[in-house]
Amino acid sequence: MTAPDLVLASASPRRLELLGRLGITPARVVATDIDESPLKGERARDHAVRLAAEKARAAAALAPGAIILAGDTVVGAGARILPKAEDEATARECLTLLSGRRHRVYSAIAVITPDGKLREALSETILRFKRLSQAEVDAYIAGGEWQGKAGGYAIQGSAEGFCNWLSGSHSGVIGLPLFETRRLLIAAGIYVR
Repeated sequence: MTAPDLVLASASPRRLELLGRLGITPARVVATDIDESPLKGERARDHAVRLAAEKARAAAALAPGAIILAGDTVVGAGARILPKAEDEATARECLTLLSGRRHRVYSAIAVITPDGKLREALSETILRFKRLSQAEVDAYIAGGEWQGKAGGYAIQGSAEGFCNWLSGSHSGVIGLPLFETRRLLIAAGIYVR
């Protein structure tokens, strides 16, 4: 009996690259289209878990019989959920808000097995950014790394130089917490080196 295929429910090249660090190449990559708007009163951590599960369910409908891996990353500052930066103004607003303060990055993953069982895990990372000058924000915006990123920054790029303290999962901040991912994939029957 052969093991079911693994489907990565994400269009993120970062998640695909991180999965490769575990020695895993998915059989397919499926981008799902779900409404990522936060629900009224939804906390950042709950938002991340809900979106990961919704993405996994949407992909499971497209790939019956496969093991589905989906993820979502949400940046929270206080009670506020920061958006994915789709324009310069949003990225600038996020970076200005994060300047000189702590924030949390929640990276949730969801795995659905061929029998329909959903397993979920959440990684919470606390980071602190140094105070950013206007020139630093301007230069970062001009570089374009912020595009499509939760909270308006990519920790795997030059924004890592803004982070003067981190407690948690660096890979989770990038978009796929490897410890939690490894654990859930092994539980689902996927060989992980």
